[in-house]
Amino acid sequence: MRTSLTFFGIALMVSANVFAADAALQSRPLEECREGGDFIRNAALSRDNGISREFFMSRLAGDLVAIRSFPPYLRGFVRTEQDEALLTAAAANVFDAPQIPRRHETEFVDNCMQSPAWRPESVEIERAVHDTVSTMR
Repeated sequence: MRTSLTFFGIALMVSANVFAADAALQSRPLEECREGGDFIRNAALSRDNGISREFFMSRLAGDLVAIRSFPPYLRGFVRTEQDEALLTAAAANVFDAPQIPRRHETEFVDNCMQSPAWRPESVEIERAVHDTVSTMR
């Protein structure tokens, strides 16, 4: 009996971690959109301080390559190719259609919240665990 409870506990923990990672990949809380907006605002500030489009976009491309070496659930606000495309397009827009930094930030957050890849729902770990337990019974 004790062995089966131990296996059940291990299976529950593994399942919860899998569901949490999957939910984290599919969910984009508002805070992550704001973090992306901060990045875009800082890109505009960099532009205003003399950083060239070529230099900034080259560094961004290199950073995205480095970020891909991490598992998606550890990547912050750039988890998928869609996320990369959204961020890269917004960064390019900073240089191609200059506006004040806050305006770029606001536009990014608005686009982020409307993007299908960046849903504002919060991750519901308890429900994932409940569903896993129900399925195991």
